[in-house]
Amino acid sequence: MSFQNIIKKSLGLFFLGLAVFSGAVSAQQKPTVIMPQTKDMAVVSRNNLYCAGYISKEKVNPRNQIVGAENEQEQFIYSQNNNLYIRMGASKGVNVGDMFAVVRPRGKFKSKFSKKGNLGVYVQEVGAVEVISVKNDVSVVRVNVSCDNFLLGDLIQPIPPRTRPKVEQRPALDVFANASGKMTGKIVMARGGLEMPAREEIVYIDLGQEDNVKVGDYFTIFRPLGRGNLFVSDQDEIVAARDRGFQSSEYKGGKYSNGASRRKGENADGDVINIEEAKADRPNNLRKVVGELVIINVKERTATAVIVRTAQEIHTGDSVELQ
Repeated sequence: MSFQNIIKKSLGLFFLGLAVFSGAVSAQQKPTVIMPQTKDMAVVSRNNLYCAGYISKEKVNPRNQIVGAENEQEQFIYSQNNNLYIRMGASKGVNVGDMFAVVRPRGKFKSKFSKKGNLGVYVQEVGAVEVISVKNDVSVVRVNVSCDNFLLGDLIQPIPPRTRPKVEQRPALDVFANASGKMTGKIVMARGGLEMPAREEIVYIDLGQEDNVKVGDYFTIFRPLGRGNLFVSDQDEIVAARDRGFQSSEYKGGKYSNGASRRKGENADGDVINIEEAKADRPNNLRKVVGELVIINVKERTATAVIVRTAQEIHTGDSVELQ
């Protein structure tokens, strides 16, 4: 057999094998791409749900607190899996396996952004503990969830029930959307004292049970058009106006140059016009949509929310409107 015939036979066998292999692959079931089911996804994670904090007028019993720790001779801050003592025991109906929330009231809260005055006490949620041993007046607990360092003196309270709002299929965020005409409020604070919270950050608004706000409500975040810069420019025009006395003696171009003052009036023979005057003649309800939030916890005069969409930076003091 010649060399050319050997090559032809080898190539024939190769392509025959390739055809058989392709047929076997095509006979197999095609791979399936598994996408997450959006309707079953929650808008807030466990950490944000139970570590969000709140502003409330409800009082927390100051007697129910952390009073000791297994290794307090070596440390003064505690976290996951550390064993602590709480001033709650069998005399208060505590049992092994009970779970409690650990909170830290930070003080009465008022905001310059809200007209409501006293909104309540800001309470930081530190985490959760599980009872592992019960005595008459005290119990031993193990830190189960820690959102922050635990300290002796932090308060104990029952874990409040929380609902996780589900993700909804929603249209794209419309930054030019008209007002809904429904209730409006303000972002009065963000968790951790942030002044420019972003997506998935926790914020607090001055609308609550007295305003009929509910968990799962969506609010649009907006501010008046032209507001929101960190620095305010002291120039009204892009190019500063030039005094006519500096016009060219040869070309006489100063009065009509791009940098010259603009004149108003039908024949442009009136006073100088500027940007602020132009803004004064427009409707006063123009606004800029900067994001969207969802309510996750409602108290008497306030609500805790998570930011779910942003168009740009968001500031404490921005307005919110029920969708």
